[in-house]
Amino acid sequence: MTPSRPPAPARPVELELRLGPIAHGGHTVARTDEGRVVFVRHGLPGEVVRVRLTESGSTARFWRGDVVAVVDADPRRRSEHVWGPADPLLTWGRGEPPVGGAEFGHAELDAQRALKAAVVTEQLSRLAGLGTEVAVEAMPGEDPQGRGWRTRAHFAVDPAGRIGMHPHRSAAVVPVDGFPLVVPALDALRLADLDLRGAERVDVAAPADGGTPLVHLSLAAGADRQRLRRELGRLAGDRDVSVTARAEGERQPETWAGRPSVVEHAGAGRWEVSAEGFWQIHRAAPALLHREVPAAAGARPGEHALDLYAGAGLFTAALADAVGDAGTVVAVEGSPVTSADARRTLADRPQVRVERGSVDRVLARTWPQTGPARARRRPARGAGAARPDVVVLDPPRAGAGRTVVDQLVALAPRRIAYLACDPATLARDLGRFRRAGWHVRTVRAFDMYPNTHHVETLAVLEP
Repeated sequence: MTPSRPPAPARPVELELRLGPIAHGGHTVARTDEGRVVFVRHGLPGEVVRVRLTESGSTARFWRGDVVAVVDADPRRRSEHVWGPADPLLTWGRGEPPVGGAEFGHAELDAQRALKAAVVTEQLSRLAGLGTEVAVEAMPGEDPQGRGWRTRAHFAVDPAGRIGMHPHRSAAVVPVDGFPLVVPALDALRLADLDLRGAERVDVAAPADGGTPLVHLSLAAGADRQRLRRELGRLAGDRDVSVTARAEGERQPETWAGRPSVVEHAGAGRWEVSAEGFWQIHRAAPALLHREVPAAAGARPGEHALDLYAGAGLFTAALADAVGDAGTVVAVEGSPVTSADARRTLADRPQVRVERGSVDRVLARTWPQTGPARARRRPARGAGAARPDVVVLDPPRAGAGRTVVDQLVALAPRRIAYLACDPATLARDLGRFRRAGWHVRTVRAFDMYPNTHHVETLAVLEP
């Protein structure tokens, strides 16, 4: 009996499409002749391209695909992608998907910023009812190709111990040899030369001012720590490098070399940020945001300020300077690691109190009057703590959400500065503020993530 052969792999489906407008998430929107919506990555609006479908089928609500050839190019398309492993025209040519991390690397920087501005403007219009036209501002000292800006990055590790990154919407690990978007100090570590078997993830950080970089390993169960320590020792051969490691379930990371934190500076301030703590990624972002965000909040001497999702306290310190010894600042951060960083940094500021916990619970505990039953009532100044005059918030991608927005409306500060890394959740929250009677005074956007679709947006609200 002749054994049956396995079925041949399905031939990839490719379509020629004219790309439509940019959509939130880094895709252009195209339609097939039958009207099927296709979200296409790595294209520019108006281009005619060949698209390889990566998700399709009769049951799929939307199809997805990558540009694999350009028939009619936008003049702002680069002649060469900023990073080969993220270029689908190259990678699909050898049968491999592109990695994420530089999905706008095919476009000139001015084109990237125009796309991001269109997304922010559309989200503000659709979700917040705002007719605001937003321009995306370049970051100070930007590289002409948008390289060398990331002071932090993380890599997966493949079974052979090589660092790698994931393709879009995939758990696969594609080995990489460096990453041109990181600052030179991180690329110089040459992590790709190491055998990191036993690690599941590698996080790296380097201060923008050239201080000591840090490598942190997330260890798999049963990892050979001694072998990994010897392997990581190769990093420190002729340079000063800190190394930490932690396995899931362990409370504290082990320090294998140097110190367990990175020293960061912004303005006149100094912060020690733990290996697993949060800090702004772009090398110019801490200095710019340390100046612009508290200025947008406009805290005055003697006032009370509230810093939500405070991280390591970048804005808390500037708010403390603004309110002075006669004022107060309450900083709220959910991460135990990052809140401990903030508490350590701000220990000599008697007007600052750092609270650890989810923002909604801390607000409800500190100002019980903000509960749902009394959401429209102005709390008394003596209830829990002084009512904040100004609020700064910098939530994660999920945004502040309904509960926190309603709590802030109930607190009725005179001004809110809302910094967001996702324009859709920002617009959703601004819409809720507006329905509660608040006015969006200004919106600014910063190109803090060149060669990606991400953008940072700062909105100022007043009642």
